[in-house]
Amino acid sequence: MEHACSHRVDHDLSNRPADKRAGFARWLASKDCTDCWKAARDADSASKEKWLAEKRAEEQEAAATWAKQFDMPQLEGPAKALDWGERSRHQLMMAAHTALVVEGSWDEADWAELEEKARSITRAGWWIDQRDAEGTDLLELLDAATEADRGTENPFR
Repeated sequence: MEHACSHRVDHDLSNRPADKRAGFARWLASKDCTDCWKAARDADSASKEKWLAEKRAEEQEAAATWAKQFDMPQLEGPAKALDWGERSRHQLMMAAHTALVVEGSWDEADWAELEEKARSITRAGWWIDQRDAEGTDLLELLDAATEADRGTENPFR
């Protein structure tokens, strides 16, 4: 049978009921052959990976710009967690600002206090752990953070 990709492939349709073979053959003919389908799938997978890498790079750039603009400290932790932690912190802080200030009743003084608490959390893993939290929960989460999540001012920890 000739497939939509113009490749000819022999198919054994004997395991199909006789009254379903013609319809299945028409359907097969409308599709790419297995080799072309796999090649397209692999190319699609590569394009998704490229898209994801580009999206992560954009998010990382936005997070770094935001951290610099708002004087956020460098995060600490394993190298592979730092970028993810930065993106998570940025996304949660933006969600909190939208929920509490833009859509909520907080003023800039309230927000400045929350921002200061957020600056004290420098463990990247903490921010990653909170990545799915609601912005409205951020103050409670910051208050619940432990000393291990805070900066390294204490050399004895």
